[in-house]
Amino acid sequence: MLQQVSDFELELMKTIWENGGTALYAEITSALERKGISATKNTIISLLSRLANKGYLETNKIGRRNKYTAIVSADEYKEMQTTAFIDKIYEGNVQGLVLALIQKNMISTEEYEELKKYWYGDGF
Repeated sequence: MLQQVSDFELELMKTIWENGGTALYAEITSALERKGISATKNTIISLLSRLANKGYLETNKIGRRNKYTAIVSADEYKEMQTTAFIDKIYEGNVQGLVLALIQKNMISTEEYEELKKYWYGDGF
């Protein structure tokens, strides 16, 4: 099981995933600027290094620059986080999560109908 990531580390991962799974530092900072997110160079470099140490990224030198490659895909990350959430909050009971979504009107009728189609074999 991989270690948890901070909100900013997740934002860095999203930026790399949105860039096709690899990115240079300049591409990362440019994408963050477009999103209105600012941080110092040292902070970004430090967090990218942490992500590599946690097993989320691989770092390769290209001349004097680093290329960051996601080892964990966005889908893998979402699956891990969903499983951890269901285990922690609902003690592994997915039905409890779905029931909470329905009872609190957090899922629309259309979404519910799509899920029923998926569950009963009509697919998405």
